[in-house]
Amino acid sequence: MKLTKTSTIVALNLALLSPCVMADTIKIAFIDPLSGPFAPVGQNILNSYQYVAEKANAEKWAGAHTFEIVGFDNKGSPQETLNVLKTVIDKGFRYVTQGNGSGAGLALIDAINKHNERNPGKEVVYLNYAAVDPDMTNSKCSFWHFRFDANSDMKMEALTTYMAPDKSIQKVYIIGQNYSFGQQVSRAAKEYLQRKRPDIQIVGDDLHPIGQVKDFSPYIAKMKAAGADTVITGNWGADLALLIKAAKDADLKANFYTYYAGTTGVPTAMGEAGANRVRYVAYWNPNNENFGGKEIVEGFKAKYKDDYYALATYSALATVGKAAKTAQSIDPVKVAFAMEGLKVNNPVGETVMRKNDHQLQQPLYIATWVKTNGKDVKYDQENTGFGWKTNQKVDSFVASQPSSCEMKRPASS
Repeated sequence: MKLTKTSTIVALNLALLSPCVMADTIKIAFIDPLSGPFAPVGQNILNSYQYVAEKANAEKWAGAHTFEIVGFDNKGSPQETLNVLKTVIDKGFRYVTQGNGSGAGLALIDAINKHNERNPGKEVVYLNYAAVDPDMTNSKCSFWHFRFDANSDMKMEALTTYMAPDKSIQKVYIIGQNYSFGQQVSRAAKEYLQRKRPDIQIVGDDLHPIGQVKDFSPYIAKMKAAGADTVITGNWGADLALLIKAAKDADLKANFYTYYAGTTGVPTAMGEAGANRVRYVAYWNPNNENFGGKEIVEGFKAKYKDDYYALATYSALATVGKAAKTAQSIDPVKVAFAMEGLKVNNPVGETVMRKNDHQLQQPLYIATWVKTNGKDVKYDQENTGFGWKTNQKVDSFVASQPSSCEMKRPASS
């Protein structure tokens, strides 16, 4: 009788303890530039991930499990990225996230594919928050890769559709960084403008070394000489900030259509000179139609004295968290299967992780740099007094693009 009573108490205690025993940490290695010219962008996004992780843990997005984001510096190099990947795998990380540079992203996909094939039971999943080369969800697609940003073709489709009715656009100059992403932006800009506005002249198409140009004035001089009224660029980080600064210094009158004018350093470089002349296409504008996400924008600013602009950090953790709850596991294989087709709400609407190519489907925004007015442009950037006015919200089904992905999946357990 005494033994039965004792056994019952032990069983009850184990039942009460079991949620704690099963709780685990989803450790994510952030692999991006934390030194060199692109370090300010990398540090901002690492802070963004860690800030959202605190919110996710407090609100139990992953149920009993918690997130931990640890930063590792890849110096912006694909080769260093592979060295860091080996280090984090050896440290026991089963999830990695990266975004600054499609060259590094493509290297990660290839290396993770090989690692997972050779090491069953120790699989790694790649959460891509910003590497937007379309090949990553087309010819190079992988079951182990999930992209939470819109790819560059999706963005160019939206941007050129917005540009097409503007008859003042006659002469376009394209400039970008000379690696896979910059090359894809150049290709798409020419193809899509030819389809939508064949009368537009492409008066320049330059690719420059990434992270190496300190003075863009020679490129700006070429734009002036070509009579460009519009510039399209996929440049990001210091390469965009310095390009904008050179345009401002030379008083180039052209309008800029960008992907990344809302990222660290660029708003300060633009200042008042960029007002009404610089636009971006992105999946996020803090001055969105309902100011969705304002608590994150304001909380991040209060904590870091910096601007929250990488909403993919939210989408990634929300998706992984919901998948872990659905799978009742943090095992990368089970979570990966659970992420396929998963619908998640972020501050600006519903997102869907498309199953066939692992490309997140989400709305896009086109916005213009203007002076804040406390109404539709409430939030500025980098304390400039200027922020982004939403011109157009592009619904997910409009922004969507077809995929040629032929994905090889592991056996599901």
